[in-house]
Amino acid sequence: MIDNIKKFKLKDIKKNLFHRGFKITKIKQKKSNQQIRNILATFVLSFFIIGFFLILPSTYSYVSKAFKKPIEFRNNSKFNLEKIILNARNGIPFNLDEELNNKNLFDDIFQLNETPENSVRLSASTLNQLFKDLSYDLKKIRNNKIVKPIEISLLPVEIKKIENSKKRKDLFIKIVLPLILEENSRISLDRKRLFVILNKNNNSESEKKWLEEKFNQYGVIKNDLSTLKIRMDIIPVSLAIAQAAKETGWGTSRFAIEGNALYGQWTYSGDGIKPLAASNDTSHKVMKFKVLKASVRAYQRNLNTHSGYREFRRQRAIQRDNDENLDSLKLVEFLENYAETGDEYIKVLKKIILQNSLKDFDDAKILPKNKKIKSLI
Repeated sequence: MIDNIKKFKLKDIKKNLFHRGFKITKIKQKKSNQQIRNILATFVLSFFIIGFFLILPSTYSYVSKAFKKPIEFRNNSKFNLEKIILNARNGIPFNLDEELNNKNLFDDIFQLNETPENSVRLSASTLNQLFKDLSYDLKKIRNNKIVKPIEISLLPVEIKKIENSKKRKDLFIKIVLPLILEENSRISLDRKRLFVILNKNNNSESEKKWLEEKFNQYGVIKNDLSTLKIRMDIIPVSLAIAQAAKETGWGTSRFAIEGNALYGQWTYSGDGIKPLAASNDTSHKVMKFKVLKASVRAYQRNLNTHSGYREFRRQRAIQRDNDENLDSLKLVEFLENYAETGDEYIKVLKKIILQNSLKDFDDAKILPKNKKIKSLI
C-alpha cells in the first residue's frame, strides 16, 4: 500500500484534495531568529550613538589642545631697546629700570638657603690639601682660564690665623671663585634664552611662563622685557671677588665665619647678625646664610635690582651695547652707594683689583660639575 501511495505525485494529491473541498496553502515559517538579530543590532547601534555623544566633548577638547597653535603674546621690546640705550649714551634720560617689585625678589635664594646641605666646615689645611690633589691652582687658571667646579659651603675658621697674606688671599679666592663663576654662568644661560625671546615677534606659552618667573626674580613690573634685559646680567668676577675681600677682610670677619655673609648685606627683619659696635637703637643686622653660595646669589641679585645701583646697571648696558667686555674698573665707579664711605670705598676696591690682578679671572670659565669632584667635597 505504501508503494502505491509513493506512486501518487504531489500535484495529483493537491488536485484531489482540492476537488474534495480542501484548500492547501504553504505555511510561512516564523522569522523569530531574524527579529532577535534586528533587536540586538538596534541595541548595539543605540549604545554606540549614545557613547559617541558622551565622549565627543572630551575628545574635542583633547584634539583641540593637541593640535591648536600655542598661545602667543606680542613682543615689541626688541624694536625700542637699542634706541633707548643709544639715547642714554647721548645724555637723554634713561627711562628704564625704574620701579621694583620686592614681593618674590629673593624666593629662589630663600629656597637655596633652605635646601638641605651636607655642609662640613673643612679646616684650612684640609682645603689646601684638597685643592692640591685636584690640581686647583690659581697660576694655571690665570693662564688657561679654566676653573674646576669645586663648591665649598663654609669658610674655614683657621683662615684668619694664616699669617702669610698671600696664602690667605689665595685660599679665599680659591673658595669664592667657583661660586661666583657658577652664578655668572647661570645668569648667562638665562640671558641667552632671553635673547632668543627678544629676537622673536611672538612667543609661546612656555616662553611666557619662563618670563613670568624671571620677572619675579628680578622684580620687573609690567612685564617689561627691556628692563629685564638690563637687570639680567653678570657681575664681573674681579669686582665680585674684590667686594667679598673688602667686606670680609679676605674671609676673616665674624659675619663671614658665623653667617657665611661675603658681602655685608643689611637686613631689617628676619635672621641676621648684629654688629658688635652697633648702638642699642640700631635696627639693622647683617644678613646670614647657611651656605656661601646663597650669599653670592643674594649679592648679585642686590646689584641687579636695587635702585641704588641703577646707574651701575645703566653703564653695564652701555658697555654691552658697544660690544665691549665688562670692565670692573669702570663699573666700580658707580658703586658709591654700596658703603657709607662712598668714593673712598671705590678707591679701595680698585686697589684690591689691581694689586691682586683680579681681572685675570674675568674671562675664566667654570667646567660642568661631575660626580667625582662633587664626592670629594
